[in-house]
Amino acid sequence: MQPYSLTVDKFLDHAAKWHPAAEVISAIGPGSQRITYARLRERAARLSGALLDRGLQLGDRIGTLAWNTEDHLTLAYAAMGVGLVCHTLNPRLSIAHLAAIVNQAGDRWIAVGAGLQPMLHEILPLCACVEAVLILDDESADPAPRQAWALTDFIDRFGRPAAWGGFDEQSAAGLCYTSGTVGDPRGVLYTHRSNYLHTLRSLQADAVALTADDTVLIAVPLFHANGWGLPFAVPAVGARMVLPGRSMEPSHLRTLIEQESITVAAGVPTVWLGLVDLLEADGAHLPSLQRIIVGGLHCPDTLLHRVEERLGVQVQTSWGMTELSPLGTITPPRTKPGSVPRASGRPPMGLDLKLVDADGATLPSQRGVVGRLRVRGPSVAEGYFGDPSPALDSEGYLDTGDLALIDAAGNLTIAGRVKDLIKSGGEWINPKEMEDIVGSLPSVALVAVIPRADEKWGERPVLVVEGQRGHALTEQLILEALRGKVPDWWLPDQVVFMERMPLAATGKIDKRKLRDGLEALQ
Repeated sequence: MQPYSLTVDKFLDHAAKWHPAAEVISAIGPGSQRITYARLRERAARLSGALLDRGLQLGDRIGTLAWNTEDHLTLAYAAMGVGLVCHTLNPRLSIAHLAAIVNQAGDRWIAVGAGLQPMLHEILPLCACVEAVLILDDESADPAPRQAWALTDFIDRFGRPAAWGGFDEQSAAGLCYTSGTVGDPRGVLYTHRSNYLHTLRSLQADAVALTADDTVLIAVPLFHANGWGLPFAVPAVGARMVLPGRSMEPSHLRTLIEQESITVAAGVPTVWLGLVDLLEADGAHLPSLQRIIVGGLHCPDTLLHRVEERLGVQVQTSWGMTELSPLGTITPPRTKPGSVPRASGRPPMGLDLKLVDADGATLPSQRGVVGRLRVRGPSVAEGYFGDPSPALDSEGYLDTGDLALIDAAGNLTIAGRVKDLIKSGGEWINPKEMEDIVGSLPSVALVAVIPRADEKWGERPVLVVEGQRGHALTEQLILEALRGKVPDWWLPDQVVFMERMPLAATGKIDKRKLRDGLEALQ
């Protein structure tokens, strides 16, 4: 067989050669930018040459503090095409966290997107490793304590076509940190091979299943595991790609879906619930939209049914992790609308799951029982960046930190997080069971159960709720919904109502912030 290195530059190469006129549409401010795959490939290759011209070398890391835009995508492909590492930074982390991540990664350059230069100016004095800054999205450079160029000017001045590939497929391609909703963010270093194989896995017919006829809205940030891998999968099939920029406002997404005839959209459930609220207010429809892929945050079946019924689409539920690149399991695209299962689907070929007990021993039965979930595969991290401690068990499986159940058909249901379990009086309380019950109430938008220290019992549960707009919600209603469905001693000692639940950039409820702010909630 011919030698063929599995490097991610081949996805854009393929799109530029076989789907040259297909477009990438990027929403910037009130307007949009359009570029064909052929032109994007040419521009990214010239940017690669400019980066090499300025002294960057194989394995060097470039941080990106940016939204989903054409310039961000161009830089990502330009960096990875010549063996540089694209380190996507989460703008929703604190300055201290971001500075620590940049320093641990040793980012030599940072690219900054629209509206984020003030944040970067706070980070740079804390990061001596950063040598230069690229300004994306046609913004002018504010005074900065580093050498800075606007991206277009940088390409015009230093750009030259550079050959892509030619390095080992095990070379690093991207660096992404976990969301830090439970503990400190940890870095996951993706290789070209792992991203390539993840793309092939996600494109299977029972998974994301894109085709050249699709127009895909990537409403999940690139700093969340490379936008769930969609910036690779979409050009791999030659589909049109739509990048929404910074705004995830329902009106903005509605306009993009209508104007660009979006067929497939991906994002966290809260994004689509907001869109449903908007459409219900004015009776509008989105006839082009066929499928929505959701992940990052568990959403009760009742709310998913509401999305399907109002939008006339199929919702594909999924489960994944940054450490998995990120797709773990997904419901197939042929599931009948209106029959959304609680489960998160099966793993596509290329990922293996197993359930273990609290001591790490494999459960004798892998169906119909709750266990601690572990995963193995070519796009699963074997450890964390900068952390020499082993992360795999003796059989090469990674501990996900999740409790899970696998049904007779192989469908996965996440039953909670091990770290979320509350130990009260020596017995365990599983917050997710209560969250699922309360979350199914029509008046509830988001719900979280967190622990409160208790002198007598060690820990007791506190239930935090964000209500649906226009719905009445009382503590009595919530407790009555739980009573009889969970043990009485599980019932929360306190119910707290919030106008807006804190969310991480991935769309998950940030339980760490809730716990840190528990005194203020009381």
